[in-house]
Amino acid sequence: MYKCIAVILAAGLCAAAATLACAEPFSSLEERMSQSEFHAAGLDKLSPDELKALDAWLRAHYGTQTTYVTPSGKPVFYPHESARESIDAHIVGSFTGWYGKTTFTLDNGQQWQQAESGSYQCGKFENPEVTIKPMLLGSWLMYVGPCSNQSLRVTRIK
Repeated sequence: MYKCIAVILAAGLCAAAATLACAEPFSSLEERMSQSEFHAAGLDKLSPDELKALDAWLRAHYGTQTTYVTPSGKPVFYPHESARESIDAHIVGSFTGWYGKTTFTLDNGQQWQQAESGSYQCGKFENPEVTIKPMLLGSWLMYVGPCSNQSLRVTRIK
């Protein structure tokens, strides 16, 4: 009985040690950058309190990556994917469908590209309304007003 408990306890301690060994500790900017990089970035001009605040912000966002922004320009960090918003805009110019790697320029300045193979035609339209909706795993689906019975997986390129 005691041997069984000792084996279970040892296995638990090994698992905990492995978890701690794999965790990357946060290091401050001063520790991560060379002195010349720190100076070139102008960070040496910050007060100790300002530098501490910047490190606190980096620590809070450590391990996240910004991959897109909302239509209002606010960056969105990946652990909070549910914050993604649908986009309603218009395609600039003529729209006749999609063909392979079609690029769509929107009137809000964004550019989206077809992310899947295939083609679809639904007539010719000038500046049609478009809705781009967030889907699972970071993907997006586009619906073009006159052809709203069809959707297309797209990727933002600008």
